[in-house]
Amino acid sequence: MGLPRLRIRRPRLPRTRTGRRRTVQVLMLLCVLALLPSTWLYLATGDRLRKVADVPRTQVAVVFGAGLWDGEPSPYLANRLDAAARLYREGRIGVVLVTGDNSRADYDEPDAMRTYLTRHGVPDERIVSDYAGFDTWDSCVRARKIFGVERAVLISQGFHIRRAVALCQAAGITSYGVGVDAKHDVTWYYGGTREVFAAGKAALDVVFHPDPRFLGPREPGVAKALAASGR
Repeated sequence: MGLPRLRIRRPRLPRTRTGRRRTVQVLMLLCVLALLPSTWLYLATGDRLRKVADVPRTQVAVVFGAGLWDGEPSPYLANRLDAAARLYREGRIGVVLVTGDNSRADYDEPDAMRTYLTRHGVPDERIVSDYAGFDTWDSCVRARKIFGVERAVLISQGFHIRRAVALCQAAGITSYGVGVDAKHDVTWYYGGTREVFAAGKAALDVVFHPDPRFLGPREPGVAKALAASGR
């Protein structure tokens, strides 16, 4: 005997004009609700974005991790670090807080970021590492609560910087964002698409203020680095 044939039922569209109209209205409402968080990010951060050339003098820059390739910063992360190194060389920042993932012994974003920055002219003593920046909200909360950062320039790609600014503002950090240039490749388009969904999580983080995955004790690294730099 042959196997029984499975009947796949196709979804039926409403037969009446009123039913079809309501279906379209529901779909439009869902689209609007999905885009509300992204709209909020644009409205909330419109006056907080800067180019590298016009960043105001600020004591601290925060660079968010963006992945490693064979232990080295990915091209996207390297672009962020290049912007931080330029700001330091031009005397517009005094300390760089590198925040990223070090959840495994064989994956250490902050140390790779530190090594890259020192190769590009930032003294090691002007770099502070946050090894528990597992996502943007965690990085912002830890920068404020653990490292005592109250004002900072945030550095990331354009598709991510608005979310970073909004979250750090919500965490209590007066923030300016620098969206560095990036090649519009597959990764860029993926990042832009991902941000539509990440904006929803960001809105929830702002409303509920969840604790980071790891908080821990306060660390004086930023204060010590600023004192040593005389800023």
